[in-house]
Amino acid sequence: MVRYKSISNKGSRAVNEDCVGMFQRGGEYGFFLADGLGGHGKGDAASQMAVKEAILEFEENGCREGALQAIFERGQNAILSLQQREQNPYSMKTTMTALLIGEESVQRGHVGDSRIYWFWNRKMAGRTLDHSVTQMLVTIGEIREEEIRNHPDRNRLLRVMGMEWDKPEYQIAEEIPVRSGQAFLLCSDGFWELIDEKHMVRFLKQAFSVEEWLDKMTAFVQENGKGKDMDNYSAVAVWVTDE
Repeated sequence: MVRYKSISNKGSRAVNEDCVGMFQRGGEYGFFLADGLGGHGKGDAASQMAVKEAILEFEENGCREGALQAIFERGQNAILSLQQREQNPYSMKTTMTALLIGEESVQRGHVGDSRIYWFWNRKMAGRTLDHSVTQMLVTIGEIREEEIRNHPDRNRLLRVMGMEWDKPEYQIAEEIPVRSGQAFLLCSDGFWELIDEKHMVRFLKQAFSVEEWLDKMTAFVQENGKGKDMDNYSAVAVWVTDE
C-alpha cells in the first residue's frame, strides 16, 4: 500500500509559487512538487505548468521506461512555449521533483533545489543533491553540509526548468525496488531550510501514520519560521506499507 499526504502554504509571501500534485494510475503512483522562482516573475505559472504536464504525462503513460525523462522534457517544452507566447523568455522558471512508485520499482528525478529525501526502516537513506551554488561549495569542500541552510548564496540555482537547455539539466537517480518500510519526502526549500534531517527522522520514528509524520514536521517548520519572512513551503510525504 502507498499512503501519502501533502501540504502547501504561502508562508509570509503574498503569492504561493509552490505547486504539488499526484496521480494514481492503477497500482502506480506519481508525486510531483515544483517551486517557482519569484525573482524571475510568474513563478507560480511555471510551477503549475510543470506539475500539470507531469500529471498528464503520468496519466497517459505511467511508470514506463523513460517516464521521468518524458515528464521533465514535456514540462520544459510547455514552459518554453508559454514564454514564447507571452514574449517573455526571462520569466517563468521553476524547480521540479518527481517520484514515481510502480508495482516493482521507485523512480526519482529532480532539477533545482527542491529535494527528495528517502528513508528505510525509519532511518535516512539519502537525498537528492541541489543544483545550487551552495551544494557546489559543499562538493568542493568550501563549506559544510549543515551550512547550506543559512548561507547567503543558498538561493542561487544553477539548473531550473524554463531556461534553455543545451542538454538535459534534470537529474534522474538509479531505480530502487519497492519495499514496505520505505518513506519519501518531497519538499521545497522553504520547508527543508527550517527542518534538519535529524528532526525528520525523529518525527518519522514517533509517527504512527504518514499524516502524523507530515503534521509533526510542518508544526516544526512553522515554529522555526515564527518572526521570519517565511518563504512558501510545501511537502509531500509518502509511506510504502504492507497494509
